[in-house]
Amino acid sequence: MTRDPVIIVGAGPAGLALATNLKLRGVDVVVVESEPSLPHDLRAGTFHPPTLEMLGELGILEEFLSIGIRVPRWQIRERREGVIVEWDLSLIGDETPFPFRFHCEQFKLTPLLLRRFESLGGEVRFSHPFLDAEQDEDGVAARVASPGGAETIRGRFLVGADGARSAVRQTMGVAFDGFTWPERFLVVGTEYDLAPHGFTPNAYIADPVDWSAIFKMPGDSPRGLWRILFPTDAELPEEELMREANIEALLQNFLQKPDPWPVVAKSTYRVHQRVAEDFRKGRMLLVGDAAHINNPLGAFGLNGALHGAFNLAPKLAAVWRDEAPPSLLDLYVRQRRAANVEFVQAQSIHNKRLLEERDPDVRARHFDELRETAADPARAKDYLLRSSMIWSVRRAASID
Repeated sequence: MTRDPVIIVGAGPAGLALATNLKLRGVDVVVVESEPSLPHDLRAGTFHPPTLEMLGELGILEEFLSIGIRVPRWQIRERREGVIVEWDLSLIGDETPFPFRFHCEQFKLTPLLLRRFESLGGEVRFSHPFLDAEQDEDGVAARVASPGGAETIRGRFLVGADGARSAVRQTMGVAFDGFTWPERFLVVGTEYDLAPHGFTPNAYIADPVDWSAIFKMPGDSPRGLWRILFPTDAELPEEELMREANIEALLQNFLQKPDPWPVVAKSTYRVHQRVAEDFRKGRMLLVGDAAHINNPLGAFGLNGALHGAFNLAPKLAAVWRDEAPPSLLDLYVRQRRAANVEFVQAQSIHNKRLLEERDPDVRARHFDELRETAADPARAKDYLLRSSMIWSVRRAASID
């Protein structure tokens, strides 16, 4: 029996992971992407243990692990006190084959996903922006702007994996509830090695004003690239924020050096905490940033997007093959929306407020609680199961 394909809008990590997973399950897929090539996103790059387990299902994990950095230990620090706690992920070695955080730029994962998808006979139609869609009881008619003019693609289902400004979500008429943090985040990339100064490749530095976060990435040289994230003055104009003197001042305040910092990359972005009111309207669904976005403190955004794609794939495949009723897709919504609201949103907001807490007594209590947790193996393991997103994946799976 011939069936119309699943249409996926967006060739980012979530869209390509879903597309590849569906192809492996024998589902016909059409992927459309507005950009002329794979997006080059510099922001995300930390992968948690359950995400690595999921990527293993696609047959790309061995190659992926060969191009990144394994981070078995990470820190929470205070700017003046130094290390508050250093977490050792070997404590969860009996819960996962990957007891580490894995650092690799997001834009290095998407080509691996694309090649795998293409090896299965899949194709991404680049330079095909999604315009709108209509659905009936049998399927969806999606309009896209192809290089030759407007084109209509017929599919059984349509999945919006098209990012925070999702045109699919807007077509569905779904609200994107939440808020935007007042400050912009500035990310500076440097090849200066922070390891001799005691920093692990992932560290969070608390301070009422000058908090920051550190992520070491593979970069383009053997030295690797240290990304340092700073909050910025919301009133400062973009051109002033990006001035060399301003960035040098931020870096010197972070860690004094006798010579200027070697800066090889810099970018700013707004940070949001939002969750779509619903992830499904009939035969249209949302996944990834189209469904939910959050601040990067804890590295839950990209991972949560991929977890959603892997949760949706087997359910959508079963419905596409008429082996399950469409109501099975509501289980995806219940599971992944709960995981995002209960954990990703709550924990990422908590992480930011912990770093920027101004009340000295509250800060002291938080740090004492962290030290006590780290000193108790059972509590430390529970903390790592949550911060590594193992708990949120299990929590989602428990929902029926």
